[in-house]
Amino acid sequence: MTSTGRHFLQIPGPTNTPDRVLRAIAAPTIDHRGPQFADLTRDILRRLGPVFGTTGPIVVYPASGTGAWEAALVNTLSPGDRVLCFETGHFATLWQDMAQRLGLDVEVVPGDWRHGADPAEATARLTADTGHTIRAVLVVHNETSTGVTSRIPEIRAAIDATGHPALLLVDTVSSLASIDYRHDQWGVDVTIAGSQKGLMLPPGLSFNAVSAKALAASRTARLPRSFWDWAPIIEANARGFFPYTPATNLLYGLREALRMLDEEGLPQVYARHQRHAEATRLAVRAWGLEVLCADEREHSGSLTAVLVPDGHDADEIRAIVLDRWNMSLGTGLGRLAGRVFRIGHLGDLNDLMLAGTLAGVQMGLVAAGVPIDPAGVTAALDRLQKR
Repeated sequence: MTSTGRHFLQIPGPTNTPDRVLRAIAAPTIDHRGPQFADLTRDILRRLGPVFGTTGPIVVYPASGTGAWEAALVNTLSPGDRVLCFETGHFATLWQDMAQRLGLDVEVVPGDWRHGADPAEATARLTADTGHTIRAVLVVHNETSTGVTSRIPEIRAAIDATGHPALLLVDTVSSLASIDYRHDQWGVDVTIAGSQKGLMLPPGLSFNAVSAKALAASRTARLPRSFWDWAPIIEANARGFFPYTPATNLLYGLREALRMLDEEGLPQVYARHQRHAEATRLAVRAWGLEVLCADEREHSGSLTAVLVPDGHDADEIRAIVLDRWNMSLGTGLGRLAGRVFRIGHLGDLNDLMLAGTLAGVQMGLVAAGVPIDPAGVTAALDRLQKR
């Protein structure tokens, strides 16, 4: 089918890049050793602090979130170090796999992919570790494959209650600038993020926010690192530069995206995402379908994963929606393949865009022969009409 109008990219990232950001990226490249670039770097690092909720260093890499995962591990840990990982979904599993390949001793807390990291299990595991051999706890804040948000303050409280010295490493790739997050206040040691979701950029930049405790750990950590080493980047950033050739035009886009977040105000950004998430869940339930996340406290503000009834294929629904209505929905990953589709509602999104998205999903479900109540869109609109 010939498509007219704009494609609806409703996957949980990369998200729609605002026109303002695209125009900023299109500016001429400047000398990355000159004074104009130094001003750009300082402005970006200053604006990033409130988004992460930190006054400490934020390291920027020209990489995907996977690179930021590796940077967090190699800067803080040594070969054979033991790490405690919560298996909350596909991306948590990939991070665990990376830790194993890097030569770390990985202890996995299994999960059903419908719940977040369990604070009680964190308490039990850390209490049992009387020799303090666990060097770090790895948690994905918002699991992109499931739409489940782990309760990071409760994980921090569990660590503190045991008096355990383990570092807390948190992946915020699909939550930063979409769901309330506070690196300093929540006692996180390394926060991992990427550019292509709540920050409204194309893929290509990733981030580590670093606590003083993590920075101290990096001075004695012995995992091999060169490109990912925080020290030379932080040193160069103090002068407004990088020790490598930076992704200048993506940094232009990042500055513009941060300006947009400033203009809207972070509390309003978080509230908007929560409204859109609530409207989406109301639609799903009115259709008679089930949201994958099983704990009301852990519903994601960034995306909603929808379970399809037995006898139906989520990927067939996605294919119909793409072919007939030019909209992309997220696929089920890992053990969820064919069982769920994911609706992304993060980044540069407004009420009418979400209404169109849910209308497209509803038409796709009907076209795929999924038995639903067509009241789903109406339920979402009722929520969107309330401020």
